[in-house]
Amino acid sequence: MKHRDLYTGFIRLHILHHAAQEPIFGMGMIEELRHHGYQISPGTLYPMLHKLEKYGWLTCSTKEVNGKTRKYYRCTMEGLNALNEAKIKLKELIGELL
Repeated sequence: MKHRDLYTGFIRLHILHHAAQEPIFGMGMIEELRHHGYQISPGTLYPMLHKLEKYGWLTCSTKEVNGKTRKYYRCTMEGLNALNEAKIKLKELIGELL
């Protein structure tokens, strides 16, 4: 992805948005992001998930699926607050850009 640095913020917003709707897991999120034109590897996504968890915006739980442990991430209240603040800034930016 040529302009990767520009898109990482968008990807984080996608993650928070989807994690606010339902629990997400890494490979499922990679597939969802592909639908939006982002080609992101696990080596890029998982550090993002861990950083969002470190910020307190995501919480993680594990579940066994087909004999393997899968980590599920869910948006916290703090994450929802951050997402809502970002939406306000995003609307302002879209107004300027478009």
